[in-house]
Parts: sequence; structure tokens; C-alpha cells
Amino acid sequence: MRTLLLFLATALAEIAGCYLPYLWLKQGRSILLLIPAALSLALFAWLLTLHETAAGRVYAAYGGVYIGVALLWLWAVDQIRPTAWDVAGAAVALAGMGIIMFQPSR
Repeated sequence: MRTLLLFLATALAEIAGCYLPYLWLKQGRSILLLIPAALSLALFAWLLTLHETAAGRVYAAYGGVYIGVALLWLWAVDQIRPTAWDVAGAAVALAGMGIIMFQPSR
């Protein structure tokens, strides 16, 4: 459960860190949004270091959670409801994450 919560926090930090520059570049919002964006991306990088397994395995598994959280962001922030195809793709990605992160110990 700790791993999943950590991945969720990591995904939110990364998405926020990328979304804020998007608002500046695409919607003409304040350039000052780059400050919290940089802090959010620094938080994202730090959160990835808190996992107990090898970095490459963490990065591979994190991708599955990122996909799921990005689709939730699509729904909550962009107000676009994910399609059945989106949900199916996220389910496959999350299954892959589970296989990678929760494999039996050697």
C-alpha cells in the first residue's frame, strides 16, 4: 500500500510540474507558474528516491501508475471523461506495474 501511495504522490507531483508550464505556454498565464512547477518537479524526483527497490524497476513500474493518474487528471482537470479504451489501457499498464513491483523475492 505504501508503494502505491508513493507512486500516486509522485505522479501528481510530475503532472502538476508539467501542467503549470503548459498553462503559461498555451494559455498565456503568468510566467511565475514556472516557480511552483520547478518545485513540483523537484518533489517528483525526490519522491522517486524513496522507493526501496532498484531505480530502473521503480521507473518502469511508475509508468503504469502515471498513466492511471494522468487519465484521472484528464477527467478532473480537463473535464474530459476517459473512454473505455483509456480505462482498458490504464488497467493493462497498472497490471504491468503490479507484476514488476510485486514480484516474489529472489
